[in-house]
Amino acid sequence: MMGPSDEDTTDDERALPLRDFYPYIRCSLCNGFLIDATTITECLHTFCKSCIVKYFFYSNRCPNCAIVVHQTQPLYNIRPDRQLQDIVYKMVPHLEEQERKRMVAFYKERGLEIPKTFAVQSAAQAKVQKAQKDPMPHPVFTIPPELDVSLVLEFVGAEEGIGDYKPLERKYVRVSGEATIRHVELFIRRKMELTPSCQVDVVCGEQLLERCRSLREVRSSVGQDALQDGLLVLHFGIVLSD
Repeated sequence: MMGPSDEDTTDDERALPLRDFYPYIRCSLCNGFLIDATTITECLHTFCKSCIVKYFFYSNRCPNCAIVVHQTQPLYNIRPDRQLQDIVYKMVPHLEEQERKRMVAFYKERGLEIPKTFAVQSAAQAKVQKAQKDPMPHPVFTIPPELDVSLVLEFVGAEEGIGDYKPLERKYVRVSGEATIRHVELFIRRKMELTPSCQVDVVCGEQLLERCRSLREVRSSVGQDALQDGLLVLHFGIVLSD
């Protein structure tokens, strides 16, 4: 017989074990939880910063998908992912504090001056103390200033149906203006699980956008007609091969 608590609990509310999130919060190079999460801008795969930097001493390809990151300087095409690192620290208890202690011990053993970023208390501890002093609620996540472009991704032709493909569940995205149309395409491909044979065309206004164009450049060139409440509207279509 089903009790009241069973009736009140939906699939969306059930607690998931941490191991279900391992593919998203662990580094595939060291198999540990992400530390200084760093993302390759060409394919959006993420690793520990120290792991990917050491890996690029011997290769210019992504460890996960083997795409050429840069012909000669792959380190040019990596960026810190502070939001993902913040999520990892919140999901894994005591990870941030353990990493801080490990780094402090590293500098002490070598007689080096401890950087201020490691010498001070962890961000998690500071937030707890601040919350105790300040009763006003604060948002858990803040938007980094480098994420200066807000997008609306509209799937053209989705109403009529294109194969089994449906519109994105979340079409609003906030990204860096340095990101290119190529990065938007990669994002769409990953979210919609497109095969390499599918072609993705991205249009703004009446312009078919080249992959190399940055979003900041697109926003400045298209004018107010392509903006919707301050958001840059990009329409994309999928061309299925025979």
